[in-house]
Amino acid sequence: MPVKNRFAELQDEITAWRRDIHENPEILFETHRTSALVAEKLQEFGCDEVVTGIGRTGVVGVIKGKADTSGKVIGLRADMDALPIHEQTGLDYASKTPGAMHACGHDGHTAMLLGAAKYLSETRNFDGTVVVIFQPAEEGGGGAKVMCDDGLMDRWGVQEVYGLHNWPGQPLGSFAIRPGSFFAATDQFDITFEGRGGHAAKPHETIDTTVLAAQAVLALQTIASRNADPVHQIVVSVTSFETSSKAFNVIPQKVQIKGTVRTMSKEMRDLAEKRIKEICNGIAATFGGTADITYHRGYPVMVNHEEQTEFAAKVAASVSGSCGDAPLVMGGEDFAFMLEERPGAYILMGNGDTAMVHHPEYNFNDEAIPAGCSWWAEIVEQRMPAA
Repeated sequence: MPVKNRFAELQDEITAWRRDIHENPEILFETHRTSALVAEKLQEFGCDEVVTGIGRTGVVGVIKGKADTSGKVIGLRADMDALPIHEQTGLDYASKTPGAMHACGHDGHTAMLLGAAKYLSETRNFDGTVVVIFQPAEEGGGGAKVMCDDGLMDRWGVQEVYGLHNWPGQPLGSFAIRPGSFFAATDQFDITFEGRGGHAAKPHETIDTTVLAAQAVLALQTIASRNADPVHQIVVSVTSFETSSKAFNVIPQKVQIKGTVRTMSKEMRDLAEKRIKEICNGIAATFGGTADITYHRGYPVMVNHEEQTEFAAKVAASVSGSCGDAPLVMGGEDFAFMLEERPGAYILMGNGDTAMVHHPEYNFNDEAIPAGCSWWAEIVEQRMPAA
């Protein structure tokens, strides 16, 4: 069962939606224009119910099949938010909002799910109910959790949930997936070292926080190299180092470092937090200073459920001819929160030879639209087949 002909017919229309969203990016929960556009389209399609304001700016649409003897309810989720990046694509429809762009393809995800919602509203060739979920704030805001906390799953009785992400470097319109742990947990740390500032010509009279913090940056790398079992995945990256003084002749009173931790298991996550605190407090004490440590647990590991992953792969193969094995991804994905609430699966769809996501020259490939829409639609029609 290849790409559905209806989506080839709708491609220009869906592309126009996608490019309009691309031209008007919105960050985190500020997806007011995008959410309004989505709600307007869902109402225009004739969805049985359209609700806004779930998870602050999230939108939910309900489409009932020709029958409901199965009692099944399937959720399909797309993310709507953009990134705080200045676009450098030179496209005719490039971002009109300085410092914001759709550098991750959420414009494509939203447009494809809208396309699938239009088709499913037209045909209703399934036995059950589909809930289309348009989520804000995937890029760091945890919008999926906020929608779940607002009662998303219970209110509409969602039993399974499926998500999709475009993937540059993967052949256009192809699919790849893996069961179990897929995307990493994403934690952040913020550490302020305090010593005793003073004149750079008299270091003996100071507690040099620059030296102290530099030692900590190097020592934190031993968590992966010397504390973690080498067969487990863990990344500890210090990404910011800032002193309280910018003068060439002043030893600063304080130094702040920030960074991220990526892990694929609870054990590694716990180990990283424990060792970061022990290492930084220990080094600070050794030099006579102090460490104020804030460790924030962000998105959990995204875990695909076995049965739903097998089904999602089968559907992908029916659309594109095959479904590959996806690699582990050390990036984060807040769809993890939805998969903690309900069984489901998340799949990667090839975006072809484009810039990687989060790059200022990235652009979603509109030629992937029919494949993505078809996968959404087939998830519904194959999981809840009409009699």
